[in-house]
Amino acid sequence: MTPLVTAAVLLAAVTHASWNAIAHRITDKLVGFTLIAGGGLLIGLVLIPFTALPAAAAWPYLLASAAVHVLYYALLMTSFRLGDFGQAYPIARGTAPLVVTGLAALFAHEVPDGWAAAGVALSCAGLTGVALWGLRGRRPDWAAIGAALATGLTIAGYTVVDGLGVRASGSSLGYIAWLMALQGVVIPAWATTRWRGRTSAMLRPYAAVGLLGAALSVTAYALVLWAQTRAELAPIAALRESSILVGAAIGAVFFKERFGAPRIAAAGLLVVGIGLMLHSG
Repeated sequence: MTPLVTAAVLLAAVTHASWNAIAHRITDKLVGFTLIAGGGLLIGLVLIPFTALPAAAAWPYLLASAAVHVLYYALLMTSFRLGDFGQAYPIARGTAPLVVTGLAALFAHEVPDGWAAAGVALSCAGLTGVALWGLRGRRPDWAAIGAALATGLTIAGYTVVDGLGVRASGSSLGYIAWLMALQGVVIPAWATTRWRGRTSAMLRPYAAVGLLGAALSVTAYALVLWAQTRAELAPIAALRESSILVGAAIGAVFFKERFGAPRIAAAGLLVVGIGLMLHSG
């Protein structure tokens, strides 16, 4: 985890939390995710002529990742529909890093050393603290929590699949372009079929903000994919989920959700965890 990789992943965390906040702010979740997925499709199609074609070994990963991403979008839509942003987002993102650590050890043969493992554990402790703080003083909504946990499992799945795929591709930019093009078809196609001629009317009021969300989404994941070619998957996953704290801050500023001392403590644990991961690098 060099300083350059760390900076790229932290920037990805900010842009990722921002597009999730945009998606949450659009009342009709299908409209929001149609614009974000469709915008990603357009960006991917624009990039493809100017990027290298991924190597043949990367295509099974690309196809698998596209399928997992569609499931991820569906579960994330459900999470945002059932739960508050300050609850759904931390739970969805906070479950991924430890799962990624196990999957990366199993499939990528990346077993973190003592410093990196401690950094991942501390970071996950901080992220879990934010998630638990989102449940304070209320009766748990198990449907919302279940959807958010399932979303976290899909995040871990595509993180490892794409980590292996982008390394096999020979071009991180070519990989992200084709991934956006492949995964961006399904949700807009389903929405268009469901709306039956009302697609333009449904999308027009949110087109500008939705396409901004798409640009942020592509930027965030492109940075992560590049980082995955230069560092191990588990520390990147843990560092990337610092987006939870950015999301909590966005929730406090724009959605009037309380930030609170526990989230400040969680931020401190995350910073220490990042320091340990950098020490490992």
